[in-house]
Amino acid sequence: MALLSLSNAHLAFGHWPLLDAADFSLEAGERVGLIGRNGSGKSSLLKVLAGLERLDDGLLQRSQQVRVVYVPQEPQFESGATVFDAVADGVREARELRLRFEQHDPEDDLDAMQTRLEQLGGWTWEQRVEEALQRLALDGARPVSELSGGFKKRVALAQALVAQPDVLLLDEPTNHLDLDAILWLEELLRGFAGSLLVITHDRAFLDAVCTRIVELDRGLLRGYPGNFAAFEAAKQYELQNEALANARADKLLAQEETWIRKGVEARRTRSVARVARLMSLREAHAARRNVQGRAQLQVDTGGAGGKLVAELEDVCKAFGERVVVDRLSCTFLRGDKVGLIGPNGAGKTTLLKLILGELQPDSGSVRTGARLSVAFFDQLRAGLNLDASLVDTISPGSEWVEIAGQRQHVMTYLQNFLFAPARANSPVRTLSGGERNRLLLARLFARPANVLVLDEPTNDLDIETLDLLEELLIDYPGTVFLVSHDRRFLDRVVTSTLVAEGGGRWLEYEGDVSDWLAQSARAAAAASAAAAVAARSERKAEAAAPAAPVVAASPRRRLGYKEQRELDALPARIEALEAEQAELHGLMAGGELYAQGPERIQQVSERASAVEEELLQLLERWTELS
Repeated sequence: MALLSLSNAHLAFGHWPLLDAADFSLEAGERVGLIGRNGSGKSSLLKVLAGLERLDDGLLQRSQQVRVVYVPQEPQFESGATVFDAVADGVREARELRLRFEQHDPEDDLDAMQTRLEQLGGWTWEQRVEEALQRLALDGARPVSELSGGFKKRVALAQALVAQPDVLLLDEPTNHLDLDAILWLEELLRGFAGSLLVITHDRAFLDAVCTRIVELDRGLLRGYPGNFAAFEAAKQYELQNEALANARADKLLAQEETWIRKGVEARRTRSVARVARLMSLREAHAARRNVQGRAQLQVDTGGAGGKLVAELEDVCKAFGERVVVDRLSCTFLRGDKVGLIGPNGAGKTTLLKLILGELQPDSGSVRTGARLSVAFFDQLRAGLNLDASLVDTISPGSEWVEIAGQRQHVMTYLQNFLFAPARANSPVRTLSGGERNRLLLARLFARPANVLVLDEPTNDLDIETLDLLEELLIDYPGTVFLVSHDRRFLDRVVTSTLVAEGGGRWLEYEGDVSDWLAQSARAAAAASAAAAVAARSERKAEAAAPAAPVVAASPRRRLGYKEQRELDALPARIEALEAEQAELHGLMAGGELYAQGPERIQQVSERASAVEEELLQLLERWTELS
């Protein structure tokens, strides 16, 4: 049963239609991911469903008494409110109704008030707020104004969940959250009993949470069953078919235009039906909204610089009693692509400044390479003038941009980043959050640099631009330091990771985030198994000689017959799964799969995920038995 539905919905911003006869429905228990390009109207659609904006035309229907809660990208709270007050605002109706009931006037209808209180759970609203605070690890007495962006997002989620909504609408919920908080949010939403509609460009998050993907594309809403991996495969197949259909229609239109322009004799014999078809073809071609072009990203690396970028030896840095870096030694060479991972406040920005020589360590030494030319994404974000035009932001005082020794007109350069010439002189404040980030990337890449420092470059970027940014960074010959909580982005770009382990300890791992998570899981499993074996041995030793002052070290436990057979069989099972995994990846990378329909695509994607999970379990078991 549909809790929310749109029929023939129309919504325009100026002359550009965001919704163009769009249809959509949200069923009970569904978890839907809403995706689309920046500026396509996703946030506006969410506000329409939340009742905050109205359609220009069309019909929005809601089931009776359905409770809808909307959490915006940047939640706002009352000035001076504590965390408890902010979360309790989610049950405002229940609070106010119970207060009226307790201080009722003689003319109040107490029976109706009591019935409504029971519907809202108004008798236990304090308990629900306390449970939400505990579940989301929030201090109710703390002022909201003191919280970081990530914890403010937690407060907004707590405020939404305490209202016990039937439908939860989330706009970019992973922004400002660190990796641990994103993993926590995934678990929270998977256990949410109501329906969910979420806007996010975090592809790993979509894969983990969603059961259906809906794309807002050229004013229409198209649904795809399954997670984001299944959507990608189905979408590629669909776009190929659309391109073929458009090519056939264009060819037919060209033939008919040639026919209608023939000489007098041909015009005498032309049929009325054929002329009518030509008119229809012209109208269809004029009304067609083609796929918007892809951004074309280039970066000027400037000079190559030396082979060494930075070398750290026993580096320590503290601010008061807080240790940010504790005895870190590592070396970074030209071409390295390093991901920095850690919770908010762990000191990632401080570590970057130490690596690049902008900050001196308390002890230890830092040696930086020669001829380094560094471009910072975060610095550009801070210096963005919202009143300046797009042209002045990219190339102030000039109509030209020089990339890798070649001059390019600023209008052409902006078009490469999907900004139409009509918007080139518009102020920056008219851009959406994702469009501003795309503009910042255009400004960043217009500067020569052999070291790129990107602090959360993926926030608000649409998925297509993310894919292109990944490709550019993979091929970039310089050095990249990347701070991001987007797991898939990090997996595709970085060659090593620096992970904050707490207390100022930073460990370097070869490989990407998935490699680090797998290594951490195996290490934790092995440590847990070793601790369990040691505890059992200790208990046995204590039981055998309780009065002995010294307990001899227990020998290593011998495997039983069944365990030994299991260990012997594991290498073959692991090898078979790895072979199947390689086969599935090859199938997904080829073109044949996409011609077999969405059901087969989803089947292959689900099997690939299952093989990966089973392979990880077998590797952990092999570690434990070994």
